[in-house]
Amino acid sequence: MTVESLTAKEVAKKVINNEPLFIFDVRNEDAFADWKIEGSRFDYLNIPYFDLLDGVEEAAAKLPTDKDILVVCAKEGSSVMVAEMLAEEGIEAAYLEGGMKAWSEHLEPVKVGDLKGGGELYQFVRIGKGCLSYMAISDGEAAVIDATRMADVFLNFAAEKGAVIKHVFDTHLHADHISGGRQIAEAIGAAYYLPPADAEEVVFDYVKLVNGLKVELGEEKTEIHAFYSPGHTIGSTSFIVDGQYLMTGDILFIDSIGRPDLAGLAEDWVGDLRESLYKRYPGLADGLIVLPAHFMIIDELNEDGSVYKTLSALFKENHGLNIEDEQTFRDMVTRHLPPQPNAYQEIRKTNMGIISPAEEEQRKWRLDQTAVLCGKPLNEAIKNWKLKERLT
Repeated sequence: MTVESLTAKEVAKKVINNEPLFIFDVRNEDAFADWKIEGSRFDYLNIPYFDLLDGVEEAAAKLPTDKDILVVCAKEGSSVMVAEMLAEEGIEAAYLEGGMKAWSEHLEPVKVGDLKGGGELYQFVRIGKGCLSYMAISDGEAAVIDATRMADVFLNFAAEKGAVIKHVFDTHLHADHISGGRQIAEAIGAAYYLPPADAEEVVFDYVKLVNGLKVELGEEKTEIHAFYSPGHTIGSTSFIVDGQYLMTGDILFIDSIGRPDLAGLAEDWVGDLRESLYKRYPGLADGLIVLPAHFMIIDELNEDGSVYKTLSALFKENHGLNIEDEQTFRDMVTRHLPPQPNAYQEIRKTNMGIISPAEEEQRKWRLDQTAVLCGKPLNEAIKNWKLKERLT
């Protein structure tokens, strides 16, 4: 029996367009509790596949009759079988092609805006994991910032746009996901940039990403300007693109701030974090559009699926930017750090070139829930502290 399917891209469009969908997730309960497809108008039912082998009659009674139903499993196979079983009961349900594996790896390119001279800036939203990457294109030349390991997505997108990737940057040595930056650079013969303070142990050649470095794209000379902003790592570097956009890496998010502990140096780096957030960033133009490397929750997406706000808005709204006392800031950050990412040491070694795990091994190093990675516990602690301050 043939049943319909939805691709990860089609589901992503439903998330972005704020469409309703009922997710029937047949993974184990712990997997569902840890991570699921999120949408502001999505509803859920979780029953493990092995509990459905004797029939789906009881489950069918819990499914809606007025919403599209999508059956989801880890890799696709179980969801196909459950969708077919539902069809035999007269219930129409689609399955997710490639399962949560495909959802994890889907990147949705969203145009953020225009660059001077007719260029364009794109944000690649890894909607299932909360990662954000970027590509600036001008006069047939492109630069990629904070690419995920799905290198082909960036290479193919540039080709579709008739652009050649000339420069590939990582704002810092990532510990929460495997970078695709070096792979892209090697495939196309582009320059690969890393902050040298983060790259002391790397085993490959790279271009040093230093404060004040300026790279130009195309005849219109669209400028990418490196701006040193340590704190998440000792080498963390932001970018000002075209005088309009501020790419903050993992230092500043829309509703949270960076964490300084992924090299085990929270007490050492928290001072750098405050210096960047409270002294370096306030010296920039407050009309800059902030483009972070992560988002925490689906509600941070704008109507078109992009993730950004102006720097002035974040200084007003982001609780992590409004703790006046330095010691209080230090205490809040170091005492409320979320758990460190799953396999983060192996991820760092991969990004250094020290180890070269197979593709399937890389997939096993699935990140912890995005909200935890991006500092939601830290942000909630700061919000609670601010509330108590107002009430006392």
